[in-house]
Amino acid sequence: MRAFLNRLDYSKRSTWIGLGVAAFAVLVLILNTFYVVDQRRQAIVVRFGDPVRQVNATPDGGPGLKVKAPFVEQVLILDKRNQALEAREEEIIAADQERLVVDAFIRYRINDPVQFYRTLRNTQTGEQQLERLVNSALRQVLGRAPSNDIISGRRGALMEQTQRDVNARTLAARYGVEVVDVRIKRADLPAANQEAVYRRMQTSRQQQAAQIRAVGEQQKREIMAAADKEVAITLATAQQFAGQAQGEGDARAAQIFASSYGRDPSFAAFYRSMQAYERSLAAGDTTMVLSPDSAFFRYFQNGAGAGR
Repeated sequence: MRAFLNRLDYSKRSTWIGLGVAAFAVLVLILNTFYVVDQRRQAIVVRFGDPVRQVNATPDGGPGLKVKAPFVEQVLILDKRNQALEAREEEIIAADQERLVVDAFIRYRINDPVQFYRTLRNTQTGEQQLERLVNSALRQVLGRAPSNDIISGRRGALMEQTQRDVNARTLAARYGVEVVDVRIKRADLPAANQEAVYRRMQTSRQQQAAQIRAVGEQQKREIMAAADKEVAITLATAQQFAGQAQGEGDARAAQIFASSYGRDPSFAAFYRSMQAYERSLAAGDTTMVLSPDSAFFRYFQNGAGAGR
């Protein structure tokens, strides 16, 4: 009886194990048969290393749940959107022999996934090849332009030309990629040249400042000389007019005095003595040592009649 029960338990265990193995096999089969393609992605179905069809890449099919031959076909998922790629810094020599370090970035998309897979196999290899093409195109296009155009003057036009050049190269190489945009983030001098350029700029500015100061100093001297000349002319003219007026006044005064002296000589003598007193004694601190009977004091002794 016990042996029969043991055989029965063994049969049940074997049945459950068989069912588990079958369920696992079905699950593996389902996972290797069905796959999902997101609307932002595109897929390539590869059979024995050869791409046989593409999914969600215009005009073949759309996104959603898809079926493939299990264990025979593999699916490679690629992004359908525009992708960004940061290119390595590249040192170029402009047309004016100025060295510049250019840091560019690229936006691209995979427009032919089957051709992309056949030529490049995967995204990593594709970006490496695309970066080489972009750097080569930058050297060629920017090498024909002066540094001022690269830095600011015609950068937009140069980038459009670079984009056309890169797309022509990717088309010739059959990469299945379209470059949407190429832009320069930074265009600077190499670190070894920056200090020399700064010194050259500083020297140039110092020369310009010295020239401006020299011109200003010359203009200052010219203005001061013209002003001094004008002052001298004005003073000379004023002195001439003043001397002339003073001479005329003195002549008129002499004429008046002469006329007055002729009419009353005693008054003239008195008036001249008063003027002498005023000039000598007006300050109030004058000390004079004279004889009491000096003619200078004759009007102090007997008044105006003393002069007669």
